[in-house]
Amino acid sequence: MPYADFSLDGRVVLITGAASGIGQAIAVGAAEHGAKLALLARPGRSMTETLDLISPTGAATLCVEADTRDAAALDAAVARTEAELGPLWGAVNSAGIAGQRQAEDMPESQWQEMIDINLTGVLLSCQAEGRAMLAHDGGSIVNISSMSGVIINRGLSQAHYSSAKAAVTHLSRALAMEWAQHRVRVNALSPGYTLTPMNTRTGVSPELRAEFAYQTPLGRLAEPYEMAGPAVFLLSDAASYITGIDLLVDGGYTAW
Repeated sequence: MPYADFSLDGRVVLITGAASGIGQAIAVGAAEHGAKLALLARPGRSMTETLDLISPTGAATLCVEADTRDAAALDAAVARTEAELGPLWGAVNSAGIAGQRQAEDMPESQWQEMIDINLTGVLLSCQAEGRAMLAHDGGSIVNISSMSGVIINRGLSQAHYSSAKAAVTHLSRALAMEWAQHRVRVNALSPGYTLTPMNTRTGVSPELRAEFAYQTPLGRLAEPYEMAGPAVFLLSDAASYITGIDLLVDGGYTAW
């Protein structure tokens, strides 16, 4: 057996939020390492760009639609994945939203939407994926959390986002402990400041992005593709003794 087996050859991996950003980048990375992919996005979201990026790898792909707040739709997506691609081995839960609002002015509806999508959506996704993996007695789940679950971002008003991401990290640990005896590993991956379409759309100005780069020891923001390697590692047998961790991929930011 190789000492570091990063291969995902023939393994079925479901990725939520696969239409853009970090989810898309991880989908491409998983395809390059041999995975068969179920690409999940909310109804009506185009997957064309992701499919075009994956096409050169020749990976088997399936596009499925589901709102991650809909447990029945997620169960159906996992069932279709297994029917068409085979037993579910891995999952990356990347679907999420961002936003800003001063805490004292935040409507309850805005708070609740963030919790529903960024936290409850992850739980429901893990439940659907976990039930399949428990039946097969093995698998690996990677939940995309955030550096914002560890620190509070200077210059941003994101009490709802930071709270949800901190909970995703702890949820990942809890599931890891519950499912360890069944050889289902669960880990969180927490990106630092990353140049995703979502971040450029949610009021993070070029000036603030430049300040974030200055505050980061590596001197720049991450590109989405730089999250693919850590995610593939956590999915693969190279991480076979790793569960319940929060892998910070932040350019050294939280080391200050």
